[in-house]
Amino acid sequence: MSTKGDSPFIHHLALVDDGAIIGADTRVWAFAHVCNGAVIGEGCNICDHTFLEKGVRLGNRVTVKCGVYIWDNATAEDDVFIGPSVAFTNDLRPRSKRYKKFAEILLLQGCSIGANATLLPVTIGRWAMIGAGSVVTKDVPDFALMKGNPARQAGWVCKCSEKLQFQGEQAVCRCGLRYQKQGDIIQEAL
Repeated sequence: MSTKGDSPFIHHLALVDDGAIIGADTRVWAFAHVCNGAVIGEGCNICDHTFLEKGVRLGNRVTVKCGVYIWDNATAEDDVFIGPSVAFTNDLRPRSKRYKKFAEILLLQGCSIGANATLLPVTIGRWAMIGAGSVVTKDVPDFALMKGNPARQAGWVCKCSEKLQFQGEQAVCRCGLRYQKQGDIIQEAL
C-alpha cells in the first residue's frame, strides 16, 4: 500500500493489498478489502465488510457504507455517498470463468446512492439521488431524484438534498441555492 500525504487510518482487521493507493485522512475499517491497484482519495470513509477491486477509483470525501462490493471499472468522483449494501454489477451477461473487459459504472460528483440500490453499468449524474432499493438500468441526469424498480425519475434535488419545486423554469431551494431548468437539464443559476 502507498499513501498520499498524511497517513490514513487502516483498522488492524482490514486487508489492504500492496499496490493500493489510499489518500490522507481516509479511514478503512474492519473486514474491508482494498485490492492492489485500487485508488482511494483523501478524507474517505470505507466502512466494515466492503470490497474494492483493483480497477476502482474513488475521489476525495467518498463514503462507502457497510456491505458494499465495488467491482473493476467503477469510478466515484468527489463527495459521493454509497449507502449500505448497494450492489454494483459490471457484467450484463455473466458466466463463470469468462473474463472480458467489464462495463463502466461512473458516479459523478456529489451523487448519493440509497441503501440496497442496484446499479447496472450506468452513469449517475452530479448531485443526483437514488432512492433505497432502486434498480438503476439507465443513465441518470444531474440533480435527478430516482426511485423504484426499474428506477424512474421522481423529481429533482438540490445539492443540499432537498427536493426542488420548480415554478416554470426556476427553483429556489430552502438553503438559498437557485436552479434553472432547460428541458431535461438542470443547472445552478448564478
